[in-house]
Amino acid sequence: MGSFKRSASNNSLSASARDDIKYEVSDNLAFTVVVLGASGDLAKKKTFPALFTLFDKGFLPKDLAIIGYARSALDINDLRKKIKGFLKSKDEAKKDEFVQHITYVQGAYDKSEAFENLQHTLEEREQKSQGGPAGRLYYLALPPSVYPQVCKGLKEGASQLPDIEGSWLRIIIEKPFGMDLESSEDLAEDLNKLFPEEQLYRIDHYLGKELMQNMLVMRFANRFISPCWNNQHIANVQIVFKEPFGTEGRGGYFDEFGIIRDVMQNHLLQVLALVAMEKPVSLGADDIRDEKVKVLRCISPVKGEDSILGQYVSNGKDPGYLDDETTPKGSKTPTFAAVKLHIRNDRWEGVPFILKAGKALNERKVEIRLQMRPTVANLWHEEDPNALRNELVMRIQPDEAIYYKLAIKKPGLEYNPVMSELDLSYKSRFKETYIPDAYERLILDAIRGDQEHFVRRDELRAAWAIFTPLLHAIDDGKLEPVEYKHGSRGPPEADELIRDAGFVRNESYVWGDSPRRSAL
Repeated sequence: MGSFKRSASNNSLSASARDDIKYEVSDNLAFTVVVLGASGDLAKKKTFPALFTLFDKGFLPKDLAIIGYARSALDINDLRKKIKGFLKSKDEAKKDEFVQHITYVQGAYDKSEAFENLQHTLEEREQKSQGGPAGRLYYLALPPSVYPQVCKGLKEGASQLPDIEGSWLRIIIEKPFGMDLESSEDLAEDLNKLFPEEQLYRIDHYLGKELMQNMLVMRFANRFISPCWNNQHIANVQIVFKEPFGTEGRGGYFDEFGIIRDVMQNHLLQVLALVAMEKPVSLGADDIRDEKVKVLRCISPVKGEDSILGQYVSNGKDPGYLDDETTPKGSKTPTFAAVKLHIRNDRWEGVPFILKAGKALNERKVEIRLQMRPTVANLWHEEDPNALRNELVMRIQPDEAIYYKLAIKKPGLEYNPVMSELDLSYKSRFKETYIPDAYERLILDAIRGDQEHFVRRDELRAAWAIFTPLLHAIDDGKLEPVEYKHGSRGPPEADELIRDAGFVRNESYVWGDSPRRSAL
């Protein structure tokens, strides 16, 4: 699994081989990041900026080299200048220092001699490390279709490490991990023939977001939350992803996947797993991922009657999905989906989990909303008990926040209950705190050899099993999207699905100072 040390508190091993593992980076590590696809947008906009922030804040080993690898004939000075333009810092000297660590190797993705040349470059670089261990992090900023051939090239041509204790090799791969259960398993099988699971880091950047990192602490370090986190108190759960813009020239790419493959099967299902999982044995990566797999396996595959699909059309001002010239004519690909999931276990039986995601909607936000059951024997008979429903809301983006809606007496001489909130808004509470970008956090985890926030193969299999029947029905034309206007809340049918799941929308409540209503 790479370089780790065990606690020296006692001489005997504990019952689990996973216990007491500490992820550490050797002080004399010759660390090399190889960014494959270095000329692409992902590398320029996410990978290199994340590496720069880690470099700027002192998290990268001192013996650092970054090698860009791509098919294009690039001048190294032009590449450095282009990358520098994406680095967010006013410290020009620091940016200049960082880009000097970047070199470039041109090579094809299907030629063995190209990877042998990369291996030669790495060996030359590592021989200068004065006998220390070598760490190689391959970041595949590439289309998933080339993963098998690239990994084969790396295995055969660029995976030979120095014979020094503590040396390691890890590979970060981006989603999508297949198109359905079968293709995902085929891809996983191809990759596992080349590299063991402990060397593969399937990145889902939502697992690196601050509120997701906070989930385990909030759930399992607060005594008052645990007794309420079940079907006796929670009526329904919603996990919502909303974007106010459409495909905007990327219709060809998006049309290949659709909103379920692009957002729901991966990002939102990972959020659900952290919300619904049981308490792990430890904070070890596999103990946490074991619990995520267990809860995903308890979810029945989505049925057509438990889903609403939509596709946005023009509102007279903004274009519709089919108006995008890059979108295939007559496409039936959903740009919106709302699905109702059922978790068949003791904790969650009877609690609907609604996943909702869409493009070209009325606002930008990603949040989790747990609505509690109404108060028993309500003392305020004239009030609708549903008007005083408690809700716990975790806003992942923008403006990270956790707030709890609760009933209080309205100040004044009257004795009337109103809804207010206990509010933890990160911008107010942590004014001077830097909140890392998800890629920064996850790349650092990969350097340390911590796979907690990366997707394991069996976890991926369980996630695809939930959505594959629905995806096949869509691909076969058995389910078609309904229209909704660009800039709306989505199809009205989705609101009906959510109401049928028991969600009660509070029309009068406004969260904080926001002019927008917080109700979904």
